[in-house]
Parts: sequence; structure tokens; C-alpha cells
Amino acid sequence: MGAELPEYYFRVRENGATVFRVDTQNRQRRIEMDQIATVNIRNGEIKPNGDRVLSEDDLARIKEWMAERTELLSYRDIDDIHRAVDYLNLTTHWAQSRATEDQLEDVTDALLLAMHDLRSVLVRKKADRLMKGQAAE
Repeated sequence: MGAELPEYYFRVRENGATVFRVDTQNRQRRIEMDQIATVNIRNGEIKPNGDRVLSEDDLARIKEWMAERTELLSYRDIDDIHRAVDYLNLTTHWAQSRATEDQLEDVTDALLLAMHDLRSVLVRKKADRLMKGQAAE
């Protein structure tokens, strides 16, 4: 069983993780998890737990996890946006073909405001990119 478990366990938190070293090499053959650090993905901070000094192996594995986690979160962000585009299309179809007048009355203002806000941001960002492109030429 010990060979199947990873050496480190990362308990994911909103902005990072709590890092544990996994140990099964004790007399009772129980899984023990020793908290060794807390990491913050946003600022890259790695805080050892208590007075602990992290080994080079600990730091290397933590930094590797942070890079993998950052990549995963970035992928999830763009995937969520692609799903939102799909959902907008489904919402359009619903509004056009199945929505009742009461349902439309219930959601129209909120949808219009959200879409107006999104459109304003997208147009401004697109203009900024175009201006940067022209300045670079």
C-alpha cells in the first residue's frame, strides 16, 4: 500500500494548498500526514509549518505542484469561458423557442445588463489590443 501513495499530499484551498508529507512507514502501517507547509498560488509564497525547514526535495516538489496547479487553473478559466459562450447560445435558443412571457420578464433585465457590461468590457479590451498593434507597427 505504501508504494501506491504519493510522498506529498496537497489539500487544495482557494488560493493555494496546505502541503502534507505522507508517511506509511510507521509500526502500525497507518497513513500519517504531517503538515509541512502552506502555499499561496497568487503570490508564490511557500510558508513552512511552524519551525520546520523544508528540504530541497520538499521545495522542488511544492514548486512543481504550484506550476501544475497554475496551468490547470488557467485551463479551467478558459474552458469556463468557452462553456459560457455555449450557454449564451443555449439561452438564446431558449428565449426564442421555449421561454414563456413570465420567464422572460423574470430574466430579461438581468441578462441585458450582464450582456451590456460584458460587451462594454470586450469592446474596450479589443480597442486596446488594436491600438497596441498599431503602435507596434
